Amino acid sequence: MTHPDLSCLTRRLSRSVPTRRIGRVEQVECGLLRISGLNDVAALGDRLDVRGPGLDPIAGEVISLAENSLKMLPERPLGGIVTGMQVRHLDPLQIAPHESWVGRVIDPNGVPLDGRPLMPGADVRALHAAPPLPATRGIFGQRLETGFAAFNTFLPIVEGQRIGLFAGSGVGKSTLLGDLAKGLESDICVIALIGERGRELRDFVDRVLGPEGMERTIIVAATSDSSPLLRRQCAWTATTIAEFFRDQGRHVLFMADSLTRFAEAHREIALASNEPASLRGYPPSTAHMLMSLCERLGPGSLEAGHITAVLSVLVAGSDMDEPVADIVRGVLDGHIVLDRKIAERGRFPAIDLLRSVSRSLPDAATVSENALLTRGRTLAGAYASAEMMVQAGLYAPGADPLVDDAVKCHQSLDSLMSLRGSVAESFDALQAAIGGEIHVGAPALPPDAK
Repeated sequence: MTHPDLSCLTRRLSRSVPTRRIGRVEQVECGLLRISGLNDVAALGDRLDVRGPGLDPIAGEVISLAENSLKMLPERPLGGIVTGMQVRHLDPLQIAPHESWVGRVIDPNGVPLDGRPLMPGADVRALHAAPPLPATRGIFGQRLETGFAAFNTFLPIVEGQRIGLFAGSGVGKSTLLGDLAKGLESDICVIALIGERGRELRDFVDRVLGPEGMERTIIVAATSDSSPLLRRQCAWTATTIAEFFRDQGRHVLFMADSLTRFAEAHREIALASNEPASLRGYPPSTAHMLMSLCERLGPGSLEAGHITAVLSVLVAGSDMDEPVADIVRGVLDGHIVLDRKIAERGRFPAIDLLRSVSRSLPDAATVSENALLTRGRTLAGAYASAEMMVQAGLYAPGADPLVDDAVKCHQSLDSLMSLRGSVAESFDALQAAIGGEIHVGAPALPPDAK
């Protein structure tokens, strides 16, 4: 009987290409290589590599085609390149996920970053895949335990939901992602670290996730010094791995940190291929690139599993209307806003409840739970409206019964946002904070009513 791992290698070898077409470097200009001799075989997006005496191969991607030549964007600096060097035509972007990848850290090309061998799978998958057909796609699944009272109550996450985490730098975004990776129910977790600082990778693996989190996690990382090609590819590789496990009927938790750096990498590549800049320097193709990535996530077909996604978005100066934030907010199934002022007063996670929303409600909660959540949001909104007057001592108790109740509940509601616990414990805490009856149970609507 053939060993499964040997079977994988046998199938890979059967697809290997014995010969490669060779082109030549014709010109080096503005960080790009003009290549001749490959126009009849190379397509847009194909991979090439440059080889020469005393030079480690430099891989790259075809970003534009002309009648007699093409342009290649390299993955690393072009030091040592001279005209006339050989350029090999490689396979298109693809990867072969395998069950043994769980617990590993890899780069966007599927090369291990933890110093240990990595077994490729038997089935090679293209990085550019279509999302499930809308007519055959499943619907949201059950509400998930997250370990956080804020997400268990006001901002529930359900199977197949895609939720955005909007935050500036330094407000606890990466820590929250790590905690959700450990606490959110799923079979497999796939994390794309796009453009992160190199020193943070080891810290995220060892301290934030730890051995418990890594037991079910695959990390795909492209650090900030990586080329824009690798930073953009990081998201595609991680998504392809998530789809591999989803198609096995597994529930996959997908995380990306961050979509903003994915969009910035695409901007660099698009501008290098002479696509014009439009809104704040982003080319027109940015919106389609982001929406295409997001649509590959979410519920699978009726026979497959779900991909539940938590995607971070960097918002400079808390500007929720900047291009990337504005594009993805309309595509995702909810957005969580982390506020710097809340983080500065020491409350983590620094969730701004009134600016955050989960589109899994009201279906993800019972009728009585929804009534309690509505009451909680009403009180939070009333306090926010009167906060300046209350703090300045200008509000007279008794002037507005709703504000009176909001002032009484404010501290308890604020503390609730940082509590940990199960769904039942979280609603018990919410009931204690604002009063009212609650019965944790079935959703308000049956699953097929969505």
